[in-house]
Formats: sequence, structure tokens, C-alpha cells
Amino acid sequence: MALKCGIVGLPNVGKSTLFNCLSSAKAQSANFPFCTIEPNIGVITVPDNRLIKLAEIDNPKKVIPTTVEIVDIAGLVKGASKGEGLGNQFLGNIRETDAIIHVLRCFENDNVTHVDGSVNPVRDKEIIDIELQLKDLETIESRIERLEKQVKHGNDARIKKMFELALRYKQILIEGKPARTLQVYDEEEKIAREFFLLTNKPVLYVCNVDEASAKNGNKFTDAVKESVKNENAELLVIAAATEADIAELESYEEKQLFLEELGLNEPGVNKLIYAAYRLLHLQTYFTTGPDESRAWTFKQGTKAPQAAGIIHSDFEKGFIRAEVIKYDNYIKYGSEHACREAGKIAVEGKEYVVQDGDILHFRFNV
Repeated sequence: MALKCGIVGLPNVGKSTLFNCLSSAKAQSANFPFCTIEPNIGVITVPDNRLIKLAEIDNPKKVIPTTVEIVDIAGLVKGASKGEGLGNQFLGNIRETDAIIHVLRCFENDNVTHVDGSVNPVRDKEIIDIELQLKDLETIESRIERLEKQVKHGNDARIKKMFELALRYKQILIEGKPARTLQVYDEEEKIAREFFLLTNKPVLYVCNVDEASAKNGNKFTDAVKESVKNENAELLVIAAATEADIAELESYEEKQLFLEELGLNEPGVNKLIYAAYRLLHLQTYFTTGPDESRAWTFKQGTKAPQAAGIIHSDFEKGFIRAEVIKYDNYIKYGSEHACREAGKIAVEGKEYVVQDGDILHFRFNV
């Protein structure tokens, strides 16, 4: 699926180092502002032990994991909403993403310069928040101006609702809060998406710490947790430089040994990928057999025909039914044939909502 997360933050907070750990693409990483100019785009493999277990059972010719796109966006400075630094480019790149991974520097190191001269992740967060909110305020005020004219000269109930919602967003933004903190209801959610507000995107705050703070955090991460407690957002603590060292190790055994020495059970980047997946409301279904075991990404709440269309549009057009095996049953019985013999294959129609971990076989006719 063409969904992507954007990594944002001030210059020199560790965005590109983190991106390099996540992706096979290599972003330039250097100790000066604006090292990243053009956004780097990488495709991240989503780790999933379920796919490994399915492959162990079916011994297929190919094993294909699912992926998420991630974009390393140029560092932002004060005044970006007015075009300062790389402001217009930065904000335009964020607008093209579906969710934001906001990296905050939570480590002290005299050898790595800070654009504002000192380490203060809460201040850094507020700098970016303010710039995004100012841009959103500009966007919503422009929309209100157009909608007001339409409301005065028309009688469209939806336009009226859009106008009222825009006014509520304006008030939230004037109060210095991100748009995502406004409570909206069913129909309003669809309208809200039409405003394309930057601060309405889901956000994951990543606290970039030193190696000693990788497990339990530090005073900086504690301050960030306090500052975001009222936001609808996730927070993750990662030592990006350490993750870079782990990524350089060649064997799985070497990586596990390194992690054990740090008191960790898996790389922090894995946790970040899982969090990004949740942030985008994504889930995974599987197809498996002697030719291929494969993971497929779908949006939570997707019905069977649309899930089939992810494989090929013909599958959706000619959808007849979906044969569904629950992952636990596949592992328990050890094959599709055994699941069929045990009556553990459900036949579902067009209204079936696909669940995370479903193993699917689609019947279609075109």
C-alpha cells in the first residue's frame, strides 16, 4: 500500500541516523544543519515472526514480507511557516506523508552541535509544533474565507458543517494546540481529511538517547513524556547511534549478543516499525503455499473484496468469496489440508471484515 511515514525534527537530532537504521537506503549523516536537503525515501521491511512460522510449515520457494515507506525530511528551523530555511519544502514534504515520526534529541554530546545551542527536547518539540500550527492556521483561515461566502450564498448542509468544523479547528490552533486534539465525530472525520492539516496527522515521538539511556530513558525523556501526556500520540525511546552499530553487525547471533549486553530483547528499530504500522492503522493478512508465503498490508476495517484487490484489481472486481483460516489454527494443524479436514476453514462473503493474521484464499471470476 502507498502509505508512508515522514521522519521530522530540528537539524542534528538524529533523523538521518535513524533512517539509515530503518532502511536499506543510506541518507547522508553529518554534523551540520541541513545535511538532508532532498527527502530520502526508503522501503522498510516489517518484521513478523508469523510469516517465518508459516514459511517453516510450507517451505515455499519465496518468502515476501510486507513493507512501509519512510521519508527522511530536511530539518526545520524557526520561521519555516513563513518560508525560512527550507520551510516551504519541509512543510510540503510533510503534507505528502500519512503520519509523522517526530525525532527529539534527548542526549548530551559536545561533539554534536545543536541548532539552538543547548539540549531541550520539549523546547525543540514546541518549535516544530508552532511552525506546523501556524501553517495550519493559515490553511484553515483561507478555507474559512471561501466557505463563509458559500454559506452566505447557498443552502448546502455539508458546506455549513464544513464551515462550522473549520471554525472549531481555528479556535484549537489559536489556543496553540495541534488539530489532532480536537474531538470530531463520524461524518466530521471525512470532512476533516479534506482540510489536509499537518497537525491532524498521527504522530509518534521518538526520543533519541545515548546508549546508557536506551532501556530506561533519562531526564530528557521524562520531560517529553510529561509534555505529550494530553496528546493522542505514542512515544518511543531509542538510541539511534547504538541502533546504527547493531545494524552494521552481520550475523543474527552477534546482534542478539549486543542486545543482551544492553539489556534489550530486540532492536529499537523493530519497535519503531511496529509503532509506525499502528500509527497508520495497518494490519497484515497472509497468503501461503508451496510457491510463496507472503504478508499483505491492509487498513484496519477493510472488507474481503478490497483486501483481495490489494493482490490484484481483478480479484476485487470478480470477488466471489474468501476462504479464511485463523493463524493459530494453521499453526496448530500444520497445513491447509489439515485445517480443511478439521473444519477450520471459514467461507466468507463481501461483508467480511478482514482480521489481523488471517490466512486468506480468494475465489474470483472475471
